[in-house]
Amino acid sequence: MSNCISRPRRRVRGAARFLLAAAALGILGSATLRAAAQEPGPAGKFAKGEKMAEEALAAKEPETPKKAPDPRAAYLAETPEMNLWDMTVAGGPLMVPIGLFSVLVVALGFERAIALRRSNILPRRLIRGLKSLGHQERGIDPGQVYRVCQKHPSSAASVIRALLLKLGRPHSEVREAIREASQREVDRLNGPVRWLNLSAAVAPMLGLLGTVQGMILAFFTTAHLPVGANKAEDLATSIYVALVTTFAGLAVAIPAAVLAHLFNGRILRLFREMDEVLLVLESQIRRHRRWQRHRREEVPPIGSSPTEGVLPLPPEEPRAGQVASKRK
Repeated sequence: MSNCISRPRRRVRGAARFLLAAAALGILGSATLRAAAQEPGPAGKFAKGEKMAEEALAAKEPETPKKAPDPRAAYLAETPEMNLWDMTVAGGPLMVPIGLFSVLVVALGFERAIALRRSNILPRRLIRGLKSLGHQERGIDPGQVYRVCQKHPSSAASVIRALLLKLGRPHSEVREAIREASQREVDRLNGPVRWLNLSAAVAPMLGLLGTVQGMILAFFTTAHLPVGANKAEDLATSIYVALVTTFAGLAVAIPAAVLAHLFNGRILRLFREMDEVLLVLESQIRRHRRWQRHRREEVPPIGSSPTEGVLPLPPEEPRAGQVASKRK
């Protein structure tokens, strides 16, 4: 009886052990499979590397740290711009004469540029007309020269007329007349240019005077500022305002000096050419006068008389009063 009972128990125990062993083997196999699934092979590792590379490329670049704002740039941004009109007004009363000089320089610059053209001093048409009158033997007729000068009025024509008025005088008097006429024309042309020289000399002096006056007022104001005031800032403001007049004076004087130099050079160059033309013209007129004198003093050939080939006139009949006086 006991053996019959023990056998089923043994069977149950064996089945339980078998189940336990199977369960253990199942757990162990599942763990092994999980580990194998988690550990990638060569292809899995390559795919994982590609994925990591794509993620690295897709990632954003690290942002550079922002620089601290430059205090100098902020200061320059806050600095007000310089207004030319405000500076002109702040320059003081001496800016008025400097402004008048600037207007004078501009006006005279345009006027002299037009007045000192070659056509107004030594026209090319006048030179060509005089050359067309020249002759190797007879020279140039003074009457024709005078008519050419009337057709082309200019400074050269005025000097040539002064030469023609002294014909027949000694050479020294002719040269003196030419020199005086040329000097008169030079003085006439240089008259407005003198104002440019005056502007070039006076304008910077006015600017310097305004700067000295502004510096005196600046230091006086700074010395009497209350305690705790920003004297450096006030002094700097007064000084740059005082320098405005010097800048304005130089801005007027430099163009005036340049224009005066250019105009003086043009006058001297044209009158140098005129002197060469007058020397040639004077020699041609002297040749013409010698040719005329030679024609007047020409002696008729020997064996001829002034009345040769002229028919003799019939004798005059005596008048009635002359006949009665002879009878008596």
